[in-house]
Formats: sequence, structure tokens, C-alpha cells
Amino acid sequence: MDVGQRLREGLAQLGMPADAVLVGQLAGYLGLLEQWNRAYNLTRVTGLDDMAVRHILDSVTARPWLAGSRILDAGTGAGLPGIPLALLEPARRFTLVDSVGKKMRFLHQAVASLGLRNVTLLQARLEDCPAGSADTVVSRALASLADFVGSCGRLVAPGGRLVAMKGRRPDEELAVLPAPWRATTVGRVAVPGLDAERHIVVLER
Repeated sequence: MDVGQRLREGLAQLGMPADAVLVGQLAGYLGLLEQWNRAYNLTRVTGLDDMAVRHILDSVTARPWLAGSRILDAGTGAGLPGIPLALLEPARRFTLVDSVGKKMRFLHQAVASLGLRNVTLLQARLEDCPAGSADTVVSRALASLADFVGSCGRLVAPGGRLVAMKGRRPDEELAVLPAPWRATTVGRVAVPGLDAERHIVVLER
């Protein structure tokens, strides 16, 4: 199965748009990531089919839990989940934050190649980002829930939320959430083509 077909079928299974332009952009991003990965080791996942499943389809499962117009991707790495979500949500503003220079260099190239006008790139530590600057902060396998709250809770505007993308259901982490944060959603998600557990945890004050 070519990467375009994998993306089309997976997006359709998730109830997401799967038009030719979007699929072409996502495939173009993966091609660029595969190319840069040879020199910069941006991801341990190799091969376009695996990347389509583990990076694109996995990332977009967070879309239903985004709230507000300002989305911050904490510890974005190679742009995940931020770039796939920004392509799906052109009306929202995305800030992709990472402190690693080589990852930012790749992201500048990717954003320029894709013509992503709704994405801002910020090379910084999360501790140095402005408080209250996002309606939703999303992270993908960044840290424990308590550490996520500790590093990103202050970035969330009043009424906003933290969205953590996790593997197995993190019951032990949920039991030690720092006040005033609480889990309003702990949902299992199915990623087409991936035989592994995935959960979304939404935290609100």
C-alpha cells in the first residue's frame, strides 16, 4: 500500500477529511521527514508506511479534543502532533515549541515547504514560554501527567485545557494529579493500522 492510500484510508476511518490536497501535503511532510531523518535522526520510526501510521494517524487522533483557537504543541520534536493537526485545522493558530536546534531547522523547512501560515515555530524551553498563551496545550509522549502540568499548566489560558497523548491508560499518573487540575476525559483511541494501546487524557482546572 502506498503512503497516499494508507493516509486516505486511515483518515477516512477516523472520520477526518481525506481530500487529495490534504493527503498530498501530509505525504509531502513525511517525504521531507524521511529525507532529513537520514542525516539528523529526528525519529526512530523509519519507512513511509510506518511513519504514516505512527506519526500522522496517531497525531490526528487528538483533533476532537482541541479547544479554542490557540494551540501549543509542547516538545513538538519533528512537528508531531502539531503539523498534521495544523494541516487539518487551518483556522486555528499553532505554536510548535522545542528547544533542540536541529529539530527547529527541519521544522522551518517543513513549514516553508507546506506553506503553513497558521504555524509559529518557537525554539525555547517550555519554562520560558509566555503564561496564558494557549487555549489548548497538547503533548505526545512528553512526560508524566504531573510533569506535564508542572511545565505547561501555566501556559494554559483560563478555561483552557491540557491534552496528553499516552500509550496505556495512565492510572498511576492520574492518581497523583496536582490540584487544581483534574482529568475530564480519559479516552481510548484506535489508530488505524496500529496494534497498540493509545489514550487521550484531557486535563482542566
